[in-house]
Amino acid sequence: MSVQHVAEGISPFLKELIEDTPKGERIMHCLQCGSCGGSCPNSADMDHTPRKLFAMIMANQRNEVLAANTQWCCVSCYLCTTRCPQEIPITDLMYALKRMAIAEGKSGGTNAPALAKTFTDLVDRYGRSYELGIAGLYHLLNRPVAMAKMGPMGLSMFAKGRMAILPTKIDKIDQLQAIINKARELSK
Repeated sequence: MSVQHVAEGISPFLKELIEDTPKGERIMHCLQCGSCGGSCPNSADMDHTPRKLFAMIMANQRNEVLAANTQWCCVSCYLCTTRCPQEIPITDLMYALKRMAIAEGKSGGTNAPALAKTFTDLVDRYGRSYELGIAGLYHLLNRPVAMAKMGPMGLSMFAKGRMAILPTKIDKIDQLQAIINKARELSK
């Protein structure tokens, strides 16, 4: 079944989501069985389980869906996707919803986009995660008051050798940067 065939006669929001997600048309086959929410390690923290979110999408509740924290609670473990009897790419749909929410300035009351940007900026620069840099930059730029509360934990991690003061680059960082740049070019 083609995306265009499935997308006829549906809301613009659902159509956009389908077009922005590989195999996104599978959402039309959702049985509302709840396997996704039952499999999710973070469902208790979500405003709505994926099952409910899909029902909201079908009901064209764009603003409510994009303002929800559901997509931001997704940890990309793919348990929901692998357990879905209809083979719906749930995790990929969550990524599409994140992109839409960011584009429309709706991040569900979370700082997840800022944290993700801090992480990707550091990976772009060093090729790996750098805990002190992530925590420091993210909190300094987004939650400076909360940064002070993290001091004791940071000192404890440093004392136990669990956190480096300075970042280190991976070998052949230029190759990783070329891959990242090509991926960004292809996503435009």
